[in-house]
Amino acid sequence: MSVLSVKDLGFRYTKDGEELFGGLSYEFTPGKVTALTGPSGRGKSTLLYVLGLMLTPSRGEVILHDQPQSMAADAIRSKVRAHQLGFVFQDSSLDPSRTIIDSVIEPTIYAGVDRQVALDRAALLLEQLGVAARSDHKPGQISGGQAQRVAVARALINDPSVILADEPTGNLDPANAASVLDIFCEAAAAKQRTIVIATHDPYVISRADEVLEL
Repeated sequence: MSVLSVKDLGFRYTKDGEELFGGLSYEFTPGKVTALTGPSGRGKSTLLYVLGLMLTPSRGEVILHDQPQSMAADAIRSKVRAHQLGFVFQDSSLDPSRTIIDSVIEPTIYAGVDRQVALDRAALLLEQLGVAARSDHKPGQISGGQAQRVAVARALINDPSVILADEPTGNLDPANAASVLDIFCEAAAAKQRTIVIATHDPYVISRADEVLEL
């Protein structure tokens, strides 16, 4: 059964602007990492935001667990994002004023998870990702590779079926990039998650199970 797919998808930033995606129809494979590639300006990051229900397509539909979602009410889309989608960004997007563990549990607030349950989940994820010793640190006190591992933990905290990542290795050295890709591959295979990574990095593309070029 498909977890995430798009049908006849198009997007315009303005009414008369150029349309991106040109009626894209595609079914993402559960348990696989899909690299989203293409030249700059083709809308890789925009497509992630459309898939993540943060932008509404000008035509077509995003389908999640066989349910059309793009035109749903904001409250419904917010609930779907909280429970079914995880996000990882290039710069990790961690709040510099909060501890690592507080950053990780942030998505659980929107999903209505009990704080102690969330803390237990976060501690386990940080242990699995090798950054448990940094849980009480601030983002400025850890390395870029560690910050991206924390960002992955945050994306996984609500056990989403889909993870969307925008250039997650863009600021990492080769060793840390390989480590983060290992984590994504393991996360996909372990629970048949659908993982979509927007990237121009040949290494990421080489590690992906499938490639969608825009």
